[in-house]
Amino acid sequence: MSRDGRLQRKRVAVAIGDPAGIGCEVSLKALADRTVARGCAAVLVGDAGLIERCNTQLGIDVPLRIVAAPRDLTLAGDAVEVLHVPGLNMNDFRFGMVSAANGRALIAYAEAAIRLGLAGAVDCVIAAPQNQTSVHEAGIAFDGYPGFLARIAGVPEDDVFLMVVSERFRIAHVTLHVSLRQALDLVSRQRVAKAIRATDAALRQIGIARPRIGVSGVNPHAGEHGLWGREEIDHVAPAIADARAAGIDADGPYGADVMLAQGKHDGYVVMIHDQGHIPAKLEHGSAAFSIGAPVLFSSVVHGSAHDIAGKGIADPTHMINAIRWCTGAAPVSAAR
Repeated sequence: MSRDGRLQRKRVAVAIGDPAGIGCEVSLKALADRTVARGCAAVLVGDAGLIERCNTQLGIDVPLRIVAAPRDLTLAGDAVEVLHVPGLNMNDFRFGMVSAANGRALIAYAEAAIRLGLAGAVDCVIAAPQNQTSVHEAGIAFDGYPGFLARIAGVPEDDVFLMVVSERFRIAHVTLHVSLRQALDLVSRQRVAKAIRATDAALRQIGIARPRIGVSGVNPHAGEHGLWGREEIDHVAPAIADARAAGIDADGPYGADVMLAQGKHDGYVVMIHDQGHIPAKLEHGSAAFSIGAPVLFSSVVHGSAHDIAGKGIADPTHMINAIRWCTGAAPVSAAR
């Protein structure tokens, strides 16, 4: 509560993602949503010319206040502040185009937003979708937002994990974009314990005071006491014991299918990509969190949708939910 008795709004930075995609549109539409506006004070991070163009031409008409430097931000009042990060020649710019310039721009936007979080200027950072082809054409090494966040924040990449959030689930992944064969080598006691700690911290940041965390196994039925593998015995169960000794309410290992079907926990830690992504992505409106870094960071789970960019028809539900989950508010229903 503020001194005058009103609820304080969370401060949120939203990087607009690939400028040629739908990121600017869904960001503006999300911040125009009344439920979002009530819960946060927002700064859009990107090229001011593009943001103003989208706002006007697509009929979104959010009140904007343009600033040139972080020190000029107030994050007060009803206007959405825009931190101008130059990178585009608006005379040459076209929606739906893949280019090195767009790749450089989206990286600059994301870095500027993350640095606002690191400086304590905002409480959380949300990134609109990137386009990896554009980044590749720019010659920039980029394997997605989790690794990028780790590098900007100065923490080991192995300390940052992806947590997919939907209306039913909050699921963190011990391994992500690697082969199944590589994933088995990565599932270690230390790595699983790090993922559990990062999940506990992230759940507390989004407003769950005493999170209960369920942890899956690797093998079917969590190995059936070693019948179908020893990963649970040698690595997962000891990691859970380490977490419990540190005061974290974690239990398992469970078979991922039964654990998620029962839905008894506030959050879940799974071992491989598909154990978490399949159930979370079956629900419309999910979002992705990069957890384990000093900055609470979220992004949408859809792509940049170059084919519909600039047409005013992009659905902002994922972005609305990413912002609302970051600020501890309830998500927007898929039936919205």
